[in-house]
Amino acid sequence: MSKVVILSGSPSTQSRLYGLINYTTEQLQQAGAEVTLLNVVDLPAEDLVTANFNSPDVTASLALIAAADAVIVASPVYKASYSGLLKIFLDLVPQEGLRGKPVLPLFIGGTLAHLLVIDYALKPVINALGGRHILGGVYAVDQWVERLPDGAYGLYEELVARLERSVKEINELLKL
Repeated sequence: MSKVVILSGSPSTQSRLYGLINYTTEQLQQAGAEVTLLNVVDLPAEDLVTANFNSPDVTASLALIAAADAVIVASPVYKASYSGLLKIFLDLVPQEGLRGKPVLPLFIGGTLAHLLVIDYALKPVINALGGRHILGGVYAVDQWVERLPDGAYGLYEELVARLERSVKEINELLKL
C-alpha cells in the first residue's frame, strides 16, 4: 500500500484549507493509499523553534516524511508566502528528505493575486530538499470553500475538478 503524508502548515485546524485536505484524503483513500495527516501546529513549538532534532515528536514526524511514497504540502497563504509554521518544519527536513517523492502543493489564500506563491516561494525550498517531481499544485481562493453547518466543507465545482486531476496524477505515479 502506498503511503502519502499530508503536511499541513496551517496554524488553525479550522482553516478552509482543511476542505482541500479532507477532499484529497478521501480521494486518495478510495484509491487505496494510506494517508497520514501531519499537522505541524500539533508539534511542540519549542522543539520546532529550537530545531530540536532529538525531540520524539520531531523525530516521529520526520520518519513519516521519510517513509512516505508521496508528500502533499498544504498551507494557507500569508503575506504572499506559505505559513511560517510550514517553513519552520521544512527547515528540519534533511537535505535530501524529499528525493524520489512526488510532491503536491495545496494552497489557499484570500485572493488570486498570490497564485504564484507555489512557484516562487515553495518550489525552490522543495527543490533544495531533493524534491524533483513537484506537481503543478492546487491554489484555491477562500471563497471557493464553504464551511457547512455540520463541520464539513463545500467546495466550488472547478476546485473539485482541479483536486481530482491532481489526485489522479498522484495515483498514476504511485500506480494506485
